[in-house]
Amino acid sequence: MSREKVLVVDDEEDILELIRYNLSRDGYRVISVRTGDEGLKMAKQEKPDLVLLDFMLPGLSGLEVLRGLRNDPSTTHIPIVIVSAKGEDTDMVTGLELGADDYIAKPFTPRVLLARIRAVLRRNKIEEADERSILQVHDMTINPSRHEVLLVGKPTVLTATEFRLLHFLARRPGWVFTRDQIINAIKGEDYPVTERSVDVQVVGLRKKLGEFGDLIETVRGIGYRMKD
Repeated sequence: MSREKVLVVDDEEDILELIRYNLSRDGYRVISVRTGDEGLKMAKQEKPDLVLLDFMLPGLSGLEVLRGLRNDPSTTHIPIVIVSAKGEDTDMVTGLELGADDYIAKPFTPRVLLARIRAVLRRNKIEEADERSILQVHDMTINPSRHEVLLVGKPTVLTATEFRLLHFLARRPGWVFTRDQIINAIKGEDYPVTERSVDVQVVGLRKKLGEFGDLIETVRGIGYRMKD
């Protein structure tokens, strides 16, 4: 039986009861609130394993809650599934572009809802395991679990933002990432992350990496990539 914690944010009591009943019967721990403000507060307080979020809410809208959760480093990793009667393609695209992991239009069947929740949680666990994997790029070793970077076996000290930037690029060598993609990925706590500050971070990171700094390539007019 699953014991993951799910936060449900919906202002329709009958929908809340339907979701609560089916998720509880399937083994999930369910927390439910009826406004966007409560949803944002509860997500930051409880750190659920997944959030089911309605678009149309009193107070903060679902999109505002989604944006708030994705912009906060303490909640940005939480999977979010939009559940809404607004089933138009534009709404779905907007939610996904803001960082939702899936979108389910009302009305829905409990079986479909549970299947989608399981799929999102399963995918998130795989991604979390991947993020903890030790990476080897030429003679540079990156260990996320220990927050450690070794250059030919010798440790180098990086800030939290520099480490996230390096790890993000190194996970997909050869892939080109825009500055916006990098900002969304690293969300620096020890440095205000903007497009300009990404460039500043890269310059500082290259200096600390020494001869390995050349592994981070500038792709003119686009962003950066890690040499493969």
